[in-house]
Amino acid sequence: MKRRHFILSLAVLLASTALKVKAKIISGGMPWRAHAVRPPQPVIPGEWHFFNNNEVILMDSLVDLIIPPDELSIGAKEAGCTLFIDRQLSGDFGKATTVYRLGPVVEGLPQQGPQFKDTPAERYRLGLAAIGNVAKKQYQKEFHQLEEEQQIEMLQSIENGTLALPGLNGQAFFAMLIQNVREGFFADPLYGGNKDMAGWKMLGFPGARYDYREEIKLRGKDLNLVPISMIGTQKDA
Repeated sequence: MKRRHFILSLAVLLASTALKVKAKIISGGMPWRAHAVRPPQPVIPGEWHFFNNNEVILMDSLVDLIIPPDELSIGAKEAGCTLFIDRQLSGDFGKATTVYRLGPVVEGLPQQGPQFKDTPAERYRLGLAAIGNVAKKQYQKEFHQLEEEQQIEMLQSIENGTLALPGLNGQAFFAMLIQNVREGFFADPLYGGNKDMAGWKMLGFPGARYDYREEIKLRGKDLNLVPISMIGTQKDA
């Protein structure tokens, strides 16, 4: 049988089978109950779920170097980025719950990004320990005790690959750290970062509003809208 004839025969078979299937008709609309789905619970500062005390001190130094405080906004430390990342690493992200990790792990193209068998939580534990050890080896001090110029120089060397972190891909770890700090600074405050919606206020982002139909036509104009979080509305400071 020719390929075209086979495909046509298969189509006829599928069509005849489909004719025997009866569709179930649903009418009357979908039932709806208020508050039937619970929203995520707000992150409450307190005990650390993933980081130990030494890692918290190091993380506070790192996040404030990535997004430092200035005339535009508070820094990442004050915004709660360490807390945000702590909760993410103790949850599904840190455990790589939705990521295939069985391998084979091969070197891909640059645009494909690196592949890992270990989880983000494992990479953070290795990466923070490696940064601390390198600081002690080079400067005989803890990372947070270094001068800011020394800290920046060390991170730039990790980022460009001239300073290796033993036990892991330092460049990939630093890229993940930067991405997670950005997420913590601009995520809904519900998740522990973006304190007082500082990141949103800096950008003029009005937050998790239900409806933008009235404002969508006002392109390029200051909407003067107070940001709204999923945990409620906060007034501008």
